[in-house]
Amino acid sequence: MSRARIRLAAMAALVLLASAPASAGNMDADASDVLGTWTFQTRPYRNGQCLMTGTMNLSPHPEPGQYACELTAVEVCSTWGRSVVRQSCQARRFGDQVSIRSQIEEMLESKVEGLVYMPDNFTLTIESADRMFGALVSAVTAPAEFRRANDGIS
Repeated sequence: MSRARIRLAAMAALVLLASAPASAGNMDADASDVLGTWTFQTRPYRNGQCLMTGTMNLSPHPEPGQYACELTAVEVCSTWGRSVVRQSCQARRFGDQVSIRSQIEEMLESKVEGLVYMPDNFTLTIESADRMFGALVSAVTAPAEFRRANDGIS
């Protein structure tokens, strides 16, 4: 076989591999693996001055691949203090990807009077039954990790 044919065969194999659906151990058609309560934390953002943590609960939705959700975000910034925001959200799952779009329901604690707080949206990849990783996509963008919450009392 000529080198050109070998290269062509190798390129065709790579294209087939790249276009094949990813198979992940426990990510089957059952969407229940993402239902439940999650905790999350971003990496520091705004030049290391801010960090966000919080909780999110994903519950069933009548439409396949969609979830009702709610989240509470706690943002702490060294320059202006702490905000705690309760948000409703919709989540959509596309294979191992989860998109979360939020709407602010209530400012439970405000960092600065009159400061506009943008809803916290996330784009995530399911890495296992208890971990999702991706990004906060809001007024700022920062890497974010979601872990399945423990049900124990600390």
